[in-house]
Amino acid sequence: MGDFTIRTRKFKQNPLLGRKQFVCDVVHPSLANVAKKDLATKLASMYKVHDPQCIQLFGFKTQFGGGRSTGFGLIYDNLEKMKKFEPHYRLKRAGMATDKAGPGRRAKKDIKNRRKKVRGKEKAKVAGSKK
Repeated sequence: MGDFTIRTRKFKQNPLLGRKQFVCDVVHPSLANVAKKDLATKLASMYKVHDPQCIQLFGFKTQFGGGRSTGFGLIYDNLEKMKKFEPHYRLKRAGMATDKAGPGRRAKKDIKNRRKKVRGKEKAKVAGSKK
């Protein structure tokens, strides 16, 4: 964790979604970039957040020439609100979402097309044997 400073602007309380949202400006003259985990720990101490997992940071762009980045941040009130309102891909990034079980899209299509080629009781055999 190198030397960097964080400034937040456009700070909003969003009680309907149970979160605080803001634009996050990071100044990091001695670093190429700052890890989101480091940013989250610093923001947690700034805003007295009990669980740094409730902080979601995304959309960071480094300005041309380096030394400064801008992104977006969300601080949820609790993990339940985060799981309810965050998109699935961002939950996956945070390591909180589970993958869907079962056959994939291609496998389902293959079974469907094999079923089309047979008649009667064989349809159940084709579907059941490949699962």
